[in-house]
Amino acid sequence: MLAHLYPTDPFWFDLALYLTIGVAVPVATLLICWGIGRACRRSRNGLRVGMVLMAALTLAAAYGFTLGIRGVRVRRVTLAFSDLPPAFDGYRLLHASDLHVGSYKGWRAHILAEAIDSIMAQRADMIALTGDLQNARPTEIEAALPQLRRLKANDGVFSVLGNHDYPVYIDVPDYERYDSLGRTVVLQRDSLGWQLLMNSRRTIRRGNETLTVAGMENDGEGRFPCHADLTATIGGLSAKGTFIVMMEHDPTSWRRTILPHCHAQLTLSGHTHGGQLTLFGMSPAALRYREWGGMYHAGERQLSVTTGVGGLLPFRIGVKPEIVVITLKRKHP
Repeated sequence: MLAHLYPTDPFWFDLALYLTIGVAVPVATLLICWGIGRACRRSRNGLRVGMVLMAALTLAAAYGFTLGIRGVRVRRVTLAFSDLPPAFDGYRLLHASDLHVGSYKGWRAHILAEAIDSIMAQRADMIALTGDLQNARPTEIEAALPQLRRLKANDGVFSVLGNHDYPVYIDVPDYERYDSLGRTVVLQRDSLGWQLLMNSRRTIRRGNETLTVAGMENDGEGRFPCHADLTATIGGLSAKGTFIVMMEHDPTSWRRTILPHCHAQLTLSGHTHGGQLTLFGMSPAALRYREWGGMYHAGERQLSVTTGVGGLLPFRIGVKPEIVVITLKRKHP
């Protein structure tokens, strides 16, 4: 329901958030206090515990919707591959995901600007954006165009679609869904000049040597859209002598589709947001996703799952917005 409301009227969305912080959380905790107090009639400890819990939950909610979404962590990773073409030894790519630009309007607009500042400050050879640029509607991208146009790299900005980039979260006739998706595609390819990969690939050249950047459409399970076509994406590429950076929004595709059916050496994914919450190093995302944040490997094949920049709900505790700078190195015998 939030995706129906927020893209068109951020005022009411913000009001709902503040009511949650200022009313729903205190009321819920007061009820807990009352219950604890009833259970501990002979002692005031129950009431005291409840009051402390109420204060803690209220402060946590306030932090998560304000300071928790500010600041961008730059995670730096160096990966070595024995089959990396020598000309790409030291190649630097920037991996970012889940910008959810519709969540960063009004007083939160500076958060998106700071994230783009951080991306550009890395001076990477290429920028890879692995989906969920919008919450639900392309009008959000239109509003953010002045900021998004700042994203530049020598070898280009590459992007794929995430589940929120498809018109599945809006209740409109089918023809409007088609128009919405088409507008999202046009904005990325034409207005921004990005290389939007929809089951397709591009080649980056250094002299006679090449690096292939491939991008599948969202390969989701269950309620998430699935439009991936691996054959269309990398069909005809030889496993020998081809280094592939695969971009796929949903990290579950790595074990389901990418590892068993292609030879992509490096896969870039997002989607999980790291659960937007961690306590003592534990995240609710780990209950659903085997790979939910950080680097994973199967032999020399690597998966980068970034916890992303934003979210439909602008709320984070213990999971700072992040971008990942990956330096490719050639492994020498």
